Amino acid sequence: MKKLRKEFPILRNGIYANTAVYGLLYESLLEWRQEHDLDFLIHGSDMRENSLKVISDTRQTVGEFFNCKRENIALVNNFSTGLNVLLEGIHPKKKIVLIEGDYPSLNWSFENRNFDIRYVQMVANIEEQIQEIVENEHIDVLALSLVQWLDGFFIDLAFLKRLKSENPDLMIIADGTQFCGSTEFDFEDSGIDVLGASAYKWLLAGYGNGFMLFSDRVKDEVYVKNIGFNAANGDLNKKDHIRFAKLFEPGHLSSLTFGSLKFSLNYLTKIGVDKITAHNRKLSEKAKHEFQGLGLLDDKFYGRGNHSTIFNIEANEATFQHLQNNDVYCAKRGQGVRLSFHLYNTEEEIDTIVKILKTSR
Repeated sequence: MKKLRKEFPILRNGIYANTAVYGLLYESLLEWRQEHDLDFLIHGSDMRENSLKVISDTRQTVGEFFNCKRENIALVNNFSTGLNVLLEGIHPKKKIVLIEGDYPSLNWSFENRNFDIRYVQMVANIEEQIQEIVENEHIDVLALSLVQWLDGFFIDLAFLKRLKSENPDLMIIADGTQFCGSTEFDFEDSGIDVLGASAYKWLLAGYGNGFMLFSDRVKDEVYVKNIGFNAANGDLNKKDHIRFAKLFEPGHLSSLTFGSLKFSLNYLTKIGVDKITAHNRKLSEKAKHEFQGLGLLDDKFYGRGNHSTIFNIEANEATFQHLQNNDVYCAKRGQGVRLSFHLYNTEEEIDTIVKILKTSR
């Protein structure tokens, strides 16, 4: 992985521990984007057919990367937009379970509608809480982020698969924005019905692109009113024959932004998603061990196994400034400082951060 670091110029300026805010732009993607716009500059509307192919190829690439049927993939500008379209098609009297303090765009989208909502708290045994409320209160929809934005709490994916198997009528909607691209993931084998993500973080694809993945059952249970000429592929005769996922694409899509998504998915595939998964697991285990040793993590993480590569450490404003003064890119979130690591980070950088934190005490 260290050989890849030369692709990311900002790494020469310090330790980038801020992928949870924004995944880095890299040189080969920049080159592709420049060539794409140069083609538009020179060829104008002659680029149209090529642009349509880019969109089609992106859908195919997303399907291959996450193991989802091509026809069940919607390309969206961001997760929040896709989720709001989806929720307009779910009956307002459905019983919903949310996690208290989950990402605002997820929770607000439900709370702004007339759903019957229950909440579970973010505690060490949250999976047990979810299972109990789903089974005892006949819940229709479970909606949650796979990785929590504030502190990197990682929901047990095996639990979600088992929960779905035991409760086949439960619809599971997941936000994968802080997850997709950090770890291997098989949508068809996950038990999740809807997985949406913005791709500007761990997928390194820049702003303006994302996707929604759907299981086969969703189109029979959700009625989406969204529509537009692009959803019918510009065919006047197909207004009443648009497949479910295309209803999330009423207008034209940018071949620059979605081509960037395709490029980055191919880039990650070339590196090896298994290698990225293994590398990030090492970073996660290293960071968790070090931050726990300093007593900087919340107690709920001590009894859990797998964690993401996002950590919220106990730190005041002075510590935050101390990290920044030592060229550590990070973010204030909640009552602490959030540090997040990805494929371009190293275990040595975590050691450096630990040394910086020790000198701030």
